[in-house]
Amino acid sequence: MRDLIHGLAAHIRHVVRADRAGAGGRYVDGTTAGGDAEFPVDVMAEEAAWDYLVAAGVPLAVYTESYGLRRIGAHPRHVLVIDPIDGTRGAAADMEPACVSIAAARYTDAPTIGDIDSAMLMEIKTGHWMYADDALPGIHSSGYPGRLPCLGTTTDPERMFWTLEFNGHPAQLMVGAYGHLIDASANRGGVYVVNSASFSLSRIITGQMDAYVDIGNRLLRDHPETEAAFRTVGHGSILHLFPYDIAASVYLAERAGVVITDAYGESLHDTLLLDISADNQRSCIAACTPELHQSLLSAIHW
Repeated sequence: MRDLIHGLAAHIRHVVRADRAGAGGRYVDGTTAGGDAEFPVDVMAEEAAWDYLVAAGVPLAVYTESYGLRRIGAHPRHVLVIDPIDGTRGAAADMEPACVSIAAARYTDAPTIGDIDSAMLMEIKTGHWMYADDALPGIHSSGYPGRLPCLGTTTDPERMFWTLEFNGHPAQLMVGAYGHLIDASANRGGVYVVNSASFSLSRIITGQMDAYVDIGNRLLRDHPETEAAFRTVGHGSILHLFPYDIAASVYLAERAGVVITDAYGESLHDTLLLDISADNQRSCIAACTPELHQSLLSAIHW
């Protein structure tokens, strides 16, 4: 499984990097099964993933962002949950925040994030990667300076470097919830919007960021009257964290010692891997220290 995941990630990256002109640039090509905008690089990466796995001939269940669940061979024992490009907009603009995200779990009727036993993130632009599985200690990586994990020690929200999410999230609602944290940290720390949960969480593992916040799903659950606003910016869909967005990165973050929960402070382990319905979409708060994590939970205006 380790070699298959690594080879798959490298193949997807190679295809996307080698044929950027054929990717058609920065225009929307359609929508994914969950309703998110689909760019030409998404289509290219999806096809590359499927072609590689079919050629490998390993019996597998395969879940990808655009095509959902498909099977290769009879009686697959594992399911691969793949976001061929998490950070499509970064990839379309040829910027760094875009990753191939792959998580593997035993294939059952209802596998969850808690069932994941191996995962990899590979950056589209650089080729840097991080990998972990249940059989190996720690995190294995390539391309990063020093060994991973390399977590920060920040406890003060005013000094944190953090990323947040706006895709499918009404800006006015988001700023109402954490605008005061943006104001407090923008000068003494740093505030970033990268539109990739995988890249955001991986930056906590590398020590470049202290926290990641995606709270739209809790705001919607707590305030159902906001659904129309979320659907307006999602062009009719609810676009919160899908399982494939975070499956690999949650596994890696937990292995690294990152404090990572949903926006209620609860474990993400019960998230179903093969369900993209609004009921199974999630929120996320992750931080390099327990103190910073608790400060974020307490300070956000729910």
